[in-house]
Amino acid sequence: MDRLKYILLVFTLLVSVGGYADRAELEQAGMKLSQFLFYLDNLYVDTVDVSELAEKAIVKVLEELDPHSSYIAAEDVAEMNQGIQGNFEGIGISYQFIKDTVVVSQTIAGCPAEKVGMLPGDRLTYVDTTCIAGVGKKQSEIPKLIRGAKGSKVNVTVVRRGEKKPIVFTIVRDKIPIHSVDAAFYVAEGVGYVKLNSFSVTTTDEIAKALDELSREGELKSLVLDLQSNGGGVMSAAIELVNLFLPKDRLIVYTEGVHQDRYSAMSFGGKKLIDMPLYVLIDEHSASASEIVSGALQDWDRATIVGRRSFGKGLVQRPLRMKDGSEIRLTTSRYYTPSGRNIQKPYNAGKEEYYKDLERRYEHGEFVNSDSIVFPDSLKYKTLVEGRTVYGGGGIFPDVFVPLDTTRVTKLHRNVVAKGVFNKTVSEYIDQNRKTWTRRYSSFENFEAEFVVNEKIYEKLIENARKEKVEFEEEDVERSKSLLMLQMKAVVAQGLFGTEAFYRVMHVENAALNKTLEMIK
Repeated sequence: MDRLKYILLVFTLLVSVGGYADRAELEQAGMKLSQFLFYLDNLYVDTVDVSELAEKAIVKVLEELDPHSSYIAAEDVAEMNQGIQGNFEGIGISYQFIKDTVVVSQTIAGCPAEKVGMLPGDRLTYVDTTCIAGVGKKQSEIPKLIRGAKGSKVNVTVVRRGEKKPIVFTIVRDKIPIHSVDAAFYVAEGVGYVKLNSFSVTTTDEIAKALDELSREGELKSLVLDLQSNGGGVMSAAIELVNLFLPKDRLIVYTEGVHQDRYSAMSFGGKKLIDMPLYVLIDEHSASASEIVSGALQDWDRATIVGRRSFGKGLVQRPLRMKDGSEIRLTTSRYYTPSGRNIQKPYNAGKEEYYKDLERRYEHGEFVNSDSIVFPDSLKYKTLVEGRTVYGGGGIFPDVFVPLDTTRVTKLHRNVVAKGVFNKTVSEYIDQNRKTWTRRYSSFENFEAEFVVNEKIYEKLIENARKEKVEFEEEDVERSKSLLMLQMKAVVAQGLFGTEAFYRVMHVENAALNKTLEMIK
């Protein structure tokens, strides 16, 4: 009966969310659910797992509420929280899952895998005594085998090109940092560029470190903050980031809900950055914390927002730990930009339709023409300094619109990436040439100036696409060639010199960044 009591508590919480404000009604609903589960457990014709049924019911109820309330099983809570915490415990590798094989793409500097001599290109075959290659393991199973408590040991067997026998590494797990800042470098004289992939508890420190390094390298006159495809994360990190650029006592964001009093986050005063010209890049995949940052800076006329309309997530989730260690992330309030905008897009048509919104935007032509977007007057707001018109009700609309390049992002480009053909081809290319390239290119600058992707590798990519029955039009082969070959060079650079090298190569194709540089000039 203990599990039934637990399930009753769960359902009581969910029912209260559904509008049972009256305590008597709440107790009655809770007793009804408890009675139902008791009957299932004791009288149903077959044996049922009421705990499993309860989990399914929780998931279903949350889906009915909004798209962002969710249930996380106890065994998945730690993994789900890693991006927020800014670290996890493991061996310290980035990898690709190619054709049922884990291939190391990068060893994280200073972490256990690098220390014992594991190299990019190594193929993992065993973790302790568990075979993970060629046996149908799912990609989601791999982290649970590799990761573990700090100080614990794991034996990892790899196959390495040029070695006749497998190599067994005994690795002592440790804390592995997850970085929010992917890159920080100068894209023009005096123009610093920072690429931020998420918001975690370490984001503010990482940004501060990146800006200090840029200042040491040269005179930082303007800053470009790239939040394209940044899906958000910790709200407090977004608030701290905005605070770097605003004077004291400016509203950054406020939240409120039916059961949550209004909470206002105010700036406590930036320092040397409050007057620096600032540009923020966003696109349709920029969401949540990214929208808090871009919305606040836009409302105070503090930054120029460049790109395409953001995702439109203006709901705040609160983690609620359950007795068995599982967790409910329940939407408890909405957040509003300083001008009063709630940028949450509608979700009354259900979760499936909600996530099809970007597809509809594409089909409607919004990604290539800003005139295809029409806002009602009720969604118009004014910025707080210059009185410019901005909009709510479905994302942050940029000050400067940059269309999606549909000339080279063809069906071929989309499908070779989505089906893993691109990664497989480039991974083999790197594996075959890594030793030669490592000897030849002593620095990224040397690599960037001299390295050219072999035409035969592009032909191999197309050949692999045909073998894998990837759908594309014949004219796509030439239309996407220059972009795909540049991306190949970027991935090779990443494999040799780390994540920042990828962005150093690819920044020439960042349309929003190029538009920003035009404006700065």
